[in-house]
Parts: sequence; structure tokens; C-alpha cells
Amino acid sequence: MTAKRIGLYGGTFDPIHNGHLRVIVELLSRKIVDQIILIPAGQPLLREAGPTVDGATRLEMCKLAIEDLPKDIKDSVYTSDIEIKRDGPSFAFDTVEEIENSVSGEKELYWIIGSDAYANIEKWHRHEELQEKVNFIVIDRPGDDGDGIDIGALDISATQIRNDKQLNGISPSVRKFITERMLYASK
Repeated sequence: MTAKRIGLYGGTFDPIHNGHLRVIVELLSRKIVDQIILIPAGQPLLREAGPTVDGATRLEMCKLAIEDLPKDIKDSVYTSDIEIKRDGPSFAFDTVEEIENSVSGEKELYWIIGSDAYANIEKWHRHEELQEKVNFIVIDRPGDDGDGIDIGALDISATQIRNDKQLNGISPSVRKFITERMLYASK
């Protein structure tokens, strides 16, 4: 029996945008992983500022974005509230351990990460142990000539989305959600 390749895609997702969705579509279409679990961060320590909206709202936006994906892709994407339910800082190592213990069957875990974040992996909590538990799928950011995977990443960021009055670069369901709740630039 072949082990299931599970991609763990952590991030603030404040909000989730088409750049994140591109990563999901490319990794599943290319069969680099068999499924992806989106994990909105609870209290990320290595970011200059915390999330703009609460974890439950960011989780809901992730669920809505998944619904906008093609059926053959969305059937392999899940969300987890593991980090937003956790008290205290969000550490990837703790998340990997919890998922490792909660997912049954043979599995290989992969942490999906942008090349910019991977450049600072030595700052992560228990990074050496984390690197023993998971394989890293490093995604090249636009303009990188790195050693990561070139998926034709979109040059977009959540900061741009939050400042964009038109809410470009996000899926239709997420755009509607943000507008209805008057989040970010829609205020």
C-alpha cells in the first residue's frame, strides 16, 4: 500500500487569495501531493503584525475559497482549525505532531512553504525536529531563481488584498464574504 502524501499548508490567510489557490491547484494537478490541509495560523510569532481578522473568520474564508475550486481539486482539500483553537503561539512542530496522531493509515507529511519563509526556517520553533518529521515543498515566489518548485506563482499578497478597494485577486465567494461583512478594504 502506498502512503498518502498529505500537504500541510499553513498560513495567516488574512485573507486567502488566488496566489494561495494557485499553489493548491498546481500541487494537486501535478500530483506532488494527494491531498492538502489548509491550516490558518492562530498566533504566528514570526510576523511583524498579527492577523487583521479572527481565526474563525479566516477559517471560513478558506472554506469558501475551496468551494470555488474545480471539483477534482476541491475534493482533495480540507481545512483544519487546529491552530486557531490552540492557546498560545502557533508552532508548526506542534501542528505536525497533532496531525500525525490524528490521521490514520500510512502517510507522508509535507509542509508547503514559500521560498521567502523557508529562508528563515532556522528561526522556527524546534525546526530541526520539524525537518525530521516532514518533507518541505518550497514554492518559488515571483522573481525567485531558488531551489523551490516553480509553479508560476502569482505576484500577490494578502497585504495588497487588504488595501485594494476592488478586492482583486480573491475568489468570488471570498470577495462576497468580505464585502458582506465589511472586512479589509471594503470598509
